[in-house]
Amino acid sequence: MKYVVMIFRSVDRLWTAEDDAALARLIRLEQELSESGELVSSEGLRPPDEGRIVQIRDGQQVVTDGPFGEAKEQLAGFYLVDARDDEHAQELAGRVSAAVGDRVELRGTVI
Repeated sequence: MKYVVMIFRSVDRLWTAEDDAALARLIRLEQELSESGELVSSEGLRPPDEGRIVQIRDGQQVVTDGPFGEAKEQLAGFYLVDARDDEHAQELAGRVSAAVGDRVELRGTVI
């Protein structure tokens, strides 16, 4: 089953040397998961102020530039993994959490 492991980052934090170290750990983990066949995809995301909301209203596409609302955290990136079961997915999420030094959110995909 596929799971997404979402990595969050505080909005008001400046990039530090610890962030450089966390990024290096994530790159190593990405290589390990790729070699084991468990990694489907992973990406870092651009900041919310570079994002857009796209929606259809009254049959017309409406695009709104970011940032969007007040938030203390932003979705910074994700890993999409293929795990044999929920327990293994939690183990993989724990490895991502250890790499970033913070919590991550784990969700199974619908299909």
